Amino acid sequence: MDDVKWAIAREIPHLRRYARALLRDADAADDLVQDCLERAIKKRHLWRRRGSLRSWLFRIVYTQFLNGRARRDKAQKTDSLDALDRPIALPASQIDHAEAVEVLDQLLTIDEDQRAALLLVAVEGMAYDEAADALGIPIGTLRSRLWRAREALKVARPGRPGRRRPSLRAVK
Repeated sequence: MDDVKWAIAREIPHLRRYARALLRDADAADDLVQDCLERAIKKRHLWRRRGSLRSWLFRIVYTQFLNGRARRDKAQKTDSLDALDRPIALPASQIDHAEAVEVLDQLLTIDEDQRAALLLVAVEGMAYDEAADALGIPIGTLRSRLWRAREALKVARPGRPGRRRPSLRAVK
């Protein structure tokens, strides 16, 4: 090991203490020191022997800290609750599941042709022309079957146009 590497190794405890004071996180501080050591060893030929090795290493740590601050700030902004791609709380799904089972049971009671048309459009998300082509029928026939299927489901579920979700506003 050359003299510069040995001198760098002697400064590791001091660098770690400084990095921990900067970051207040032991793991992040160790990462910062590791980055500093890698840079120092790669760039050791740039250190001027008349200056202090210690101050050069601390300058590297501080520069790495400043460069990483923008990344840390950006990471903290994206980790906020507003940035979540899913809701924090979900409504209970038992009622939805029970209603889904009920609708599936009712689907089995309607005519096969109507059920096939409704499933292609409502569940598979096909456009009317795609669904008509898949069933081998004219688009007008498809629309007629969809209307009849929807009416049959309305008759099977009288007085249940749809469940309203509870409001998130406080009750007075």
